[in-house]
Amino acid sequence: MRIVEIEVGSIAEEIGIEQGDSLISINGKAPKDVFDYRYLLNDEYVEFCVTKSDGQEYIFEVEKYADEDIGLTFETALMDKVKLCANKCLFCFMDQLPPNMRDSLHYKDDDMRLSFLQGNYVTLTNLSDTEFERLLSYHLSPINISVHATNPELRTRILNNPKAAKLEYYLERFREARIQMNFQIVLMKGINDGEYLDDTIRTLGEFIPFAKSLSVVPVGLSKHREGLTKLEPFTKEDAAKVLEQIEVWNRIFKKEHGTAFVFAADEFYLKAQTELPPTSYYEDFPQIENGVGMLAEFKEEFLNMVDDMESLDMPKRKLSIVTGKAAYEQLSGLANIAAGKFSLDITAFCVDNKLFGEEITVVGLLTGKDILECLVQIPREELGEAVLLPASMFRSGTDIFLDDTTAVWLEAELGVPVHIVETSGYALVQALTY
Repeated sequence: MRIVEIEVGSIAEEIGIEQGDSLISINGKAPKDVFDYRYLLNDEYVEFCVTKSDGQEYIFEVEKYADEDIGLTFETALMDKVKLCANKCLFCFMDQLPPNMRDSLHYKDDDMRLSFLQGNYVTLTNLSDTEFERLLSYHLSPINISVHATNPELRTRILNNPKAAKLEYYLERFREARIQMNFQIVLMKGINDGEYLDDTIRTLGEFIPFAKSLSVVPVGLSKHREGLTKLEPFTKEDAAKVLEQIEVWNRIFKKEHGTAFVFAADEFYLKAQTELPPTSYYEDFPQIENGVGMLAEFKEEFLNMVDDMESLDMPKRKLSIVTGKAAYEQLSGLANIAAGKFSLDITAFCVDNKLFGEEITVVGLLTGKDILECLVQIPREELGEAVLLPASMFRSGTDIFLDDTTAVWLEAELGVPVHIVETSGYALVQALTY
């Protein structure tokens, strides 16, 4: 395992381990991955066998606190290859990507270790019994599981993998090990909704209190589904029925366990054209990364900050905000509130997703070219001083859109400054009033 970085002032630096060295073993045992490494490191006396750049092996003896790190960074977070997805899911969005997208967007991991480390949702269909027992022995928590259905035959059909039928065995083992679990359902009309959804919610609820939360998310359908299973989008009426169904279970779980447990994604409320619940409904926001309660939190942050700030005495400024169809009405309403208080002229632009199709309405999947096509028709003076774009549109830590265009490119094409804004209500108010 090659070492790529040594923390300054760490034990590793002090004893002479260097960047480019390779870790061979700890106390005579070769770690398989980061979990073995941390387990073996958790001792007060540790012997490290390291290969130096000249090919010589050295033993370093360390006395430290049992839970003290020594300051090594390896080539990958797992210290091992990532396990790839072994499923062929009916709804897989990566199978619906347009041609010529960058290779990294087609990379499908399904690694239980990444669930513990990074919060990824996994299906548990690519584990050997030995590997499962090894990871279970560490008693890490929580594990995030993509369920979709608890009926064995239906789950096997959805994931197109016979190992999908083993789900309840894994859930029982997690409960025995007292490991907390979060669940996710990608809901498909006519496939795993209706009675199947009731059955899945009921079954997963039986694992409370170790089952902590369940999100129900509508399937994403791009226009690139040639040769794939025919799936229908949810209508306004369909979405309303799903929300009613989930609300019934909310009341049951609150009465029996003191928690709502199951939550619908924001998209269902937007599709049903109904009011979002208050932030208190979402308890501690256990599924916010799945788009559950994200808009409610954003709205509350925005309004609280607007209320707390004094009105600004400054010349009227004109700004533009870009969003997708899903959140357009919500964002427009918030922009009007800020405009009224802070002497602003704010225009929210709703950009259609030409690359993925009209059923993809979330802002995070908009591309630079689609934004340009929408805004290039607008006179420069109407765009104002700047165009504000949410950070969720970009590859993490960069200004690169999904189509590999950039914010710098868009700015040059529009002739208007483009500002990337962190995806929070606080950040948007700050960007509007700087």
